[in-house]
Amino acid sequence: MRATAYNQRLQRGQPPSYQRLQAHLARDGGEASQPQSVHCGWGRLLMGHTYPDPASLAADLQGERHGERDIALYVAAPQQVLAQAPQQLFLDPSDTLRLWFTDYRPAPRSFRGFHIRRAQSEADWQAINRLYLQRGMLPVDSERLTPRAAGGPSYWLAEDESDGRILGTVMGLNHLKAFADPQLGSSLWCLAVAPDCPRPGVGEALVRHLIEHGMSRGLAYLDLSVLHDNAQAKALYAKLGFRDLPTFAIKRRNGINQALFLGPGPEAELNPYARIIVDEAQRRGIEVQVDDAEGGLFTLSQGGRRIRCRESLSDLTSAVSMTLCQDKRLTHRAFARAGLRQPAQRLAGSAEDNAAFLAEHASVVVKPVDGEQGQGVAVDLRDTEAVEAAIERARQFDQRVLLESYHAGMDLRIVVIGFEVVAAAIRHPATVIGDGVHSIGALIETQSRRRQAATGGESRIPLDAETQRTLQDAGYDYSSVLPAGERLAVRKTANLHTGGTLEDVTERLHPALATAAIGAARALDIPVVGLDLLVPAADQPEHVLIEANERVGLANHEPQPTAERFIDLLFPLSRAHP
Repeated sequence: MRATAYNQRLQRGQPPSYQRLQAHLARDGGEASQPQSVHCGWGRLLMGHTYPDPASLAADLQGERHGERDIALYVAAPQQVLAQAPQQLFLDPSDTLRLWFTDYRPAPRSFRGFHIRRAQSEADWQAINRLYLQRGMLPVDSERLTPRAAGGPSYWLAEDESDGRILGTVMGLNHLKAFADPQLGSSLWCLAVAPDCPRPGVGEALVRHLIEHGMSRGLAYLDLSVLHDNAQAKALYAKLGFRDLPTFAIKRRNGINQALFLGPGPEAELNPYARIIVDEAQRRGIEVQVDDAEGGLFTLSQGGRRIRCRESLSDLTSAVSMTLCQDKRLTHRAFARAGLRQPAQRLAGSAEDNAAFLAEHASVVVKPVDGEQGQGVAVDLRDTEAVEAAIERARQFDQRVLLESYHAGMDLRIVVIGFEVVAAAIRHPATVIGDGVHSIGALIETQSRRRQAATGGESRIPLDAETQRTLQDAGYDYSSVLPAGERLAVRKTANLHTGGTLEDVTERLHPALATAAIGAARALDIPVVGLDLLVPAADQPEHVLIEANERVGLANHEPQPTAERFIDLLFPLSRAHP
């Protein structure tokens, strides 16, 4: 399909004036006299080229509702709009890309294990919003959406064929229906893939679905907006044939997009576990001083109160409580005094003593006395050679090594703040799903890249001796090819730093498990703690308490309000009251 005069001007880098564009729309039958906007559930898309003058577009942008984000796109002369309200509006530092459907080439391979469908139920909207919150995006208010019959957007879901889980989502807008676009365009917004998605190609499949859906409707192109420094997304779009489009977008300044117009401050260098707390503090007007971004150290101040933090570890945690968590022998004894259920434990000793402990319990866990993030931990060891090898690996992290009786079950993390349960999640070990084509090693690398991108580099699947042992126990190695659809856990531990994933179970947590977690926090006298338990299920009372973590990754438990409850604890007077 041949580009119109308007599109040719854009391609040559010559956006037309408002008046020329209005005349062009009128010639082609467009609704030039009526400014057009569409509500997407998180805010409005304002079609800048349908507004008669810069002042009216600026005024409409300033009508943005609290908690939403409006975007004015296709703005031909942004300087004229910004001049109307320079203190309230800013130029969005995103690039607009366009794919002409005449340039599109279908995928050379099929995508397996999931299908794409429209969002159509309240459960779908809840799944979309869980995914958006995981990715730091604004949730959708489905009640605010412009209806599709009136030109509103369509939300599409990628659904896993094996368990019905929502793996990704994207929003599409048909411009012909939305504002009688004479250029027959469409646009893509809010592409998001679950950070723990085990299926390859979900993001690409969602983009291709919008392209092919638009082509089937007789449309001519698909536009999208992407942050200028999002190299990963840009690589995908370049692969599909998208090209730069010289047009602009404008937004209203608010707390949601503050980093875009102020630029990155020192807090931008913090890891996700520190940044979620800093963001919540700034939202409440609490002063933040970043002391050591690499180490996750910052100081919060409000009025005469000043508290230092390292992620979720703060001045409120005493040195004694911290020591009780770090030394797993002390943790074990503290829990024993409180009458809590836990595994048998002893220090690794001679080969004969270790073999005797293994014979008594049939299967054991090896871990360093002072360790974190799953480093040096080996699980479900059943022979003396494996135990001795695991002990040597654990000694790389602490010369003191523990043996514990192994207990089968799901790995449950419960977050307790102020002696109240705030979040609970089952932690699943890193898992790949075969496609009958790629090797297990390639699947692990793909999954690991996705986890790193989703967690700011905090989570990856190490190709180490523990991963290799897990594969060997299952009868595979890195070069093996899994049959299509077959799931394989490639680690036996479910630690997030080694590629594990979380399933939120806060709402169905059994009261006995909550009671045990609170009892453990009181036994340690610690205000913020993550308790690890092994359970048959989150809604059953049976459990074994494994260990305590004084520095909890609060960001892992979104959308539960972990950061909010943490700031409530530190600064009670900042608590939002209804």
